[in-house]
Amino acid sequence: MRWPWQRKSSGDQLVVSWSGQTLAYVLARARQDGLYEVLKLGVAHQGADSMDAFVHRLQSLGLKGFEASVMLRPEQYQLLQIDTPAVPPEELRAAARYQIRDMINSHVDDVTLDVMRVGDEQQKGKSHLFVVAATNAVVRSVLDLGDAMHWDVAVIDIQETAQRNLQNALAARDGQADRANATLVVVNGQEAVLTISANEELFYARSFDLPEGFVEASWRLESEGLAAATTGGEAAAFTPVQDYMPDYSGQQGAYGHDYSGTSGGDLLASPGMSVQDESVQRFLVEVQRSLDVWDRTWSTMPLHGLSVYAGGRSDELAEWLTAQLGQTVVALDVRAMFPGCEGAPTDVQAMCWPLLGVLLRTESRKL
Repeated sequence: MRWPWQRKSSGDQLVVSWSGQTLAYVLARARQDGLYEVLKLGVAHQGADSMDAFVHRLQSLGLKGFEASVMLRPEQYQLLQIDTPAVPPEELRAAARYQIRDMINSHVDDVTLDVMRVGDEQQKGKSHLFVVAATNAVVRSVLDLGDAMHWDVAVIDIQETAQRNLQNALAARDGQADRANATLVVVNGQEAVLTISANEELFYARSFDLPEGFVEASWRLESEGLAAATTGGEAAAFTPVQDYMPDYSGQQGAYGHDYSGTSGGDLLASPGMSVQDESVQRFLVEVQRSLDVWDRTWSTMPLHGLSVYAGGRSDELAEWLTAQLGQTVVALDVRAMFPGCEGAPTDVQAMCWPLLGVLLRTESRKL
């Protein structure tokens, strides 16, 4: 199996995700001007159909027989960080498998994994690896669907690297490819994925569960109430930054961990605060904590910008975070780089836009 850093070239390219009996797909064609023209995109739910009936329905959509890339959704894998083992490059995967055996949710023999170096290797000090671990059952389900659809599955990617590709493309367009930039994405209204990249490489990744009711929240709390949650008042009860920073000893592999359930998070509410208001405060505190981690861990690489994606509410979320964080936040909008996707319904775009990042993976990458 090939993970994202290996891939074949072809004409029309199909990128899909297959999770929770839901298929999201993008069929695109590379243009001479470097853009990708989206020929079709959509979402198909298996529902009560048998697999044979569902495959027949997908084939009727014209999705049969393509070279395909698959993007796993965050709920389908774990993304961990470990110290780089002191072994030859060809032994990194085996060494990583041994090192993560107590960090993953499944038995180590039941997962497929691959590794990728953290950052661009220009920084001094101890080096680290990202480790992607997906259960064999998840991988098998993807490949079984590919077999049924006569796809040549060239690569299996993940949301964080696809997301990185999109933010890197935007940074390059703006002449800021060498600057650290962050992207925060609301996934299915239940999870947020934060990635920070520089020099076209992924340096930091974290996901956290969104509080119940966050997506429906007004995001318009009084500034002084939010300030009390982040700079004073209840702040004394919050978990200190050093207690939730990623563990560089390799013992926790903490990327992808949700800190919203810590004792500090349980003390966010103030008397008279509604459940909705509390969910908004929880989200804001988690974002600020993550940015604090970056500032303390990578102090020589200050963030140049933060972009956010929350479907149809992206602009609203960017405006609100700009006011609350005291820095400019913009909505992530990559539609100009992928002509043909503009007319899709908002809910379809929300499911399909991460797949666009897989299209931008064209080079082989060193471990």
